[in-house]
Amino acid sequence: MKYEITVGEVKTQNSNVKGYASVVFGDSFKVSNITILASRDNKLYISMPHYAKSGDSEKKDICYPTTKEFRGELEGNILLALENLQQTGQKKYLVGDEQDMELPFTVAVTPFEKENSSIRGLARIYLDDCFAVSNISLVMGKNGLFVSMPSYKTKQIDENNRSVYRDICYPVTGEFREKVNNLLTDAYEKAMAEVQENVLEQADGFMPAQDFPDMELPTR
Repeated sequence: MKYEITVGEVKTQNSNVKGYASVVFGDSFKVSNITILASRDNKLYISMPHYAKSGDSEKKDICYPTTKEFRGELEGNILLALENLQQTGQKKYLVGDEQDMELPFTVAVTPFEKENSSIRGLARIYLDDCFAVSNISLVMGKNGLFVSMPSYKTKQIDENNRSVYRDICYPVTGEFREKVNNLLTDAYEKAMAEVQENVLEQADGFMPAQDFPDMELPTR
């Protein structure tokens, strides 16, 4: 899979944060807020963007490699990108074939409803069967259902005195965004149809097995 890494170095003394990175997969989907850290023995390692569940000290990765092989590849290339920046001043580091433009992906959606919440579904995207993006929400707005990518709260306030959020992972082209949104909404509608069918079957005395993916609650 083709992807481009962009890195920045942190030179603050007495800090274990040594840099930050973002990755654009296949010219189509960006993952930001990746942190480069140093262990006590000064060995560098990668921390993917994550969040802590309310009332829980355990941290959950928002996005992550799904295979040991790709985890090792991605981490190694991010560290190589930082080394290349230090040696050449170049922030960008390309991995893979320039001609490999298409980014295959699949999705998984679970219908989700909570009182006083506009969220209607939780989803994951799987990029090329080796990288997963979770904490994606399907939200019911004034104009219908829309996709909300995982985000974080900034210190900024908008003109309506509301907190400003920034996406952590998101499509970088309108074409790929449309593909993602269409596949997610189609998967949601299919999952809802299955739920409604199961409700009818249960009313008739039949109890089908549920087989939805385990989804985490969104960051906002």
